[in-house]
Amino acid sequence: MAPQAAERVNRCIQLHQSGQPLFYTGLTERLSHDLGRQMASTWADFILVEFEHYSLDTRALTDFMYGLRDGGPTNSGHRTPTVLCTLPANGMTATEVEANSWQIRHILSSGVHGIVLCHARSAEATRAFVNACRYPTAVLGRDVGLSEGTRGLGGQFAAAEIWGVSPDEYIRRAEPWPLNPDGELLLGVKIEDRDGAAHAHEIASTPGLFFGEWGPGDMSLSHGHIGGHDPPYRTDVDDARQSVQKACSEADLAFLCSWNDPSMSVEARAQHLLHTVGATIISGEEALAQAGRNITNRQMPV
Repeated sequence: MAPQAAERVNRCIQLHQSGQPLFYTGLTERLSHDLGRQMASTWADFILVEFEHYSLDTRALTDFMYGLRDGGPTNSGHRTPTVLCTLPANGMTATEVEANSWQIRHILSSGVHGIVLCHARSAEATRAFVNACRYPTAVLGRDVGLSEGTRGLGGQFAAAEIWGVSPDEYIRRAEPWPLNPDGELLLGVKIEDRDGAAHAHEIASTPGLFFGEWGPGDMSLSHGHIGGHDPPYRTDVDDARQSVQKACSEADLAFLCSWNDPSMSVEARAQHLLHTVGATIISGEEALAQAGRNITNRQMPV
C-alpha cells in the first residue's frame, strides 16, 4: 500500500509537534544521486550532512537531494527524509557569519530542510545566521531583534522541485519553524565552547531557532581536554552541558545530545537521554532509535 501524502514537507516538524524525539544519522560520505536513492528509506528521522569538517560540495548536495526525491516517497508519505547540514563557517562573530552567508544560500538552494551553525558564541552572530537563512519578504520576528532577510532570488528553483511546490510557494515556506508556523526550515546552533556556554542564554533566546546542542568533543577541547567526546565527562565539561541544556529549556528549544556510554545497554542509554538528560534530538545508531521509539510509542512509520 502506498503511503499517504504528508501534511508537511518536513516530517521532523510533525514528529516534534506530536511530542516525539528525533533520531538522526550523520553523513560524511561523498554525496551523489545514487546515495540519495539508497538513503530515501533511511531509519533516521533526519540526515545531518557534515560540512563542518568535510568538503562543501553543494552541486553534489543537490544531486543527493534529487536522489532522495527519486527514491521516495518515504514510508511516512514525505517526498524525502528531512536533511540538515552543518556549516563550514563558525558563528563566533556576526561579521564571520555575514561574510560567509554565501554558504547558507548555496546550501539552502539545494533543497535541504535546515542548517546548523557551529561554535555559536553570541546572540549577534546567531541573529545574523537566522537573517541569512530568510528572504527579505519575511517579517515575523523583526519586532524582536531580527532584521531583513538576505537570501536572494534565483536559488529557489531546484529546492522547489525537491519540495514539490512552486518556486513562489517555496519562498513563502522556506522560513524557520516554529517562528513561522508555516515554515519548513529547522535552524540549530552548536554552543560548544566556553565562550558560547557563557552566553548560552542569549544565544538560545534568538528568534528563529529550533534547537541547540552542546558539542561535547569541542566543549572538552575548549576546557583543555583531549578525547572527551563521550561520557563519563569531567566536571567542568558536564557543568557546561547542563548550562546549555538549561538555556535551551528556558528558551523552549529542542536539545540535541548523544550519550555513548559503553557501560550502558542501548535501552538504558535511550532511557537516560530521554528522561534524565532531557534530550529531544538524539544521535546514535538505529538500535538506539528503535529503543527510544518503543519508549515513546512512536506511531509515524519510519
